[in-house]
Amino acid sequence: ASGLEMDSANPDPRLIAGLLRVSDAVPELRMVIDHLPGAPAPVEPGALREYQSNLERLSQNPRVYVKLSEIPARVGARVRLDLPFYQQKLDAIWETFGEDRILYGSDWPNSDHLATYAETLGLVRSYVMAKGGTACEKFFWRNSVAAYQWRPRQPDQPAL
Repeated sequence: ASGLEMDSANPDPRLIAGLLRVSDAVPELRMVIDHLPGAPAPVEPGALREYQSNLERLSQNPRVYVKLSEIPARVGARVRLDLPFYQQKLDAIWETFGEDRILYGSDWPNSDHLATYAETLGLVRSYVMAKGGTACEKFFWRNSVAAYQWRPRQPDQPAL
């Protein structure tokens, strides 16, 4: 009722299930799921189906948004910075929530132990740029307006 939104962080299957319960109980609440690309998906087939079903159900609420943050991951001794490594996971999130409810988040400075800001931005930028100019504009700023309902504070900020 106050117009605020709720960010969640460090998602895992239990948190996703909890967010779904909150969304079902308070469907008018705007929610932003942070770090979904970095979330560990269950390995066991039944648990994986439940996790994917919960994400799909969350995506049915038009007030639930996702930040594509916490993308770089360590694999063995090195951090993978090649987009094809992440493509399938990012595509699944994009297809589930759609270009109107996904927004940019760097996770800086928390991500510095894995990759520089420039490397992280380059990875997500190359992913979203392939989706075209409209998707980029939504991803890098328009969707944040819908999720956070921020208002321009400077005269040189773009009008909505």
